[in-house]
Amino acid sequence: MASKLADYAGLASRLGMDAVALVPGPNFTRMTGHGFHSNERPLVVVVPAEGPPAAIVPNLELRSFDLLDFPGAVFDWRDQDGYQPAFEALARHMPLGRLAVEGQVMRVFVHHALAAAYPGLDLVDAEREISALRLRKTGDEIAALERAIAISERALATVLDRVRPGQTEKQVEQMLIQALFAEGAEDLAFPPIVAAADNSARPHAAARPDYAIRAGDALLLDFGARWGGFCADITRTVFVGHATDEALEVYDTVLSANLKGHEIAKPGVTAHAVDDAVISVLESSPFAEHIRTKTGHGLGREVHEAPYIMRGNPQPLEPGMVFTDEPGLYRPGGFGVRIEDDILVTETGCQSLTTFPRELIVTAS
Repeated sequence: MASKLADYAGLASRLGMDAVALVPGPNFTRMTGHGFHSNERPLVVVVPAEGPPAAIVPNLELRSFDLLDFPGAVFDWRDQDGYQPAFEALARHMPLGRLAVEGQVMRVFVHHALAAAYPGLDLVDAEREISALRLRKTGDEIAALERAIAISERALATVLDRVRPGQTEKQVEQMLIQALFAEGAEDLAFPPIVAAADNSARPHAAARPDYAIRAGDALLLDFGARWGGFCADITRTVFVGHATDEALEVYDTVLSANLKGHEIAKPGVTAHAVDDAVISVLESSPFAEHIRTKTGHGLGREVHEAPYIMRGNPQPLEPGMVFTDEPGLYRPGGFGVRIEDDILVTETGCQSLTTFPRELIVTAS
């Protein structure tokens, strides 16, 4: 944990802050190596630019927190006493004038507790800068991603062998979840998307319990295992029994766009340039009116994190970044196709961590 604490202390110094505060979430887990639930009981670690850190910890979490071998003061509190005295004890222990916080993670009541304990405290949203420390994955983190992806791909192969007309989307979803855990997933990266026919034209569809899959349907599966704290995020679209000429043409268009992302991604190329190249393939096709989404997003401890692969984002890609390449076309009332790979930026180009075939698959009828 010492090196991670040093990262946040250095960030506080660079930002001109007295300290950085972290609450349970992906940055907290990166720092401590352990996950804690975010609930009605505030748990906060404050890392100053200089000196040892301090923490506010619910008393019932103390035994778990002890496992961290935390090198600073700990102020615990019990439900019957409330948490505000712990914040006031922190304020006496560590005077602060400017505090960087995670604007997308810290909840309002924790913000208010800090403000009450530190009258005049300047609370600054530094979400982007704090989360940027996770942008470039380490070797161990990449290995965890590869494990999560391998689990996901084995589960997908199992499910596609079992898909038959007459099954409902919900039944296929349950098969997929069971296969993910059978293959070694520690958790789901997110609730899977399993959508057939017209439902596949909804990018974030929910599986229907009352729609029986038919021969000729598109079947879109967007899902991922979580392993070692890291998420896979894969989408494949298959056709059940047979595919129409239109389906083949739409699929080939999306595949061409997906492969363009593989081709262009390398260090120094911006997120804007990747999205522009990928989406331009779709825009130059006969199906341009069915574009609904950007190319992708960063992937790691969260399913959606920086860098966001979209036009207007000037962020250059760097070695160690991982992002999704997931172009799609979605015709309302018809069907949708999305092909999603997880891409690692290397020193000289990129590597697809996803190895499941991208070519069109027609399942048994």
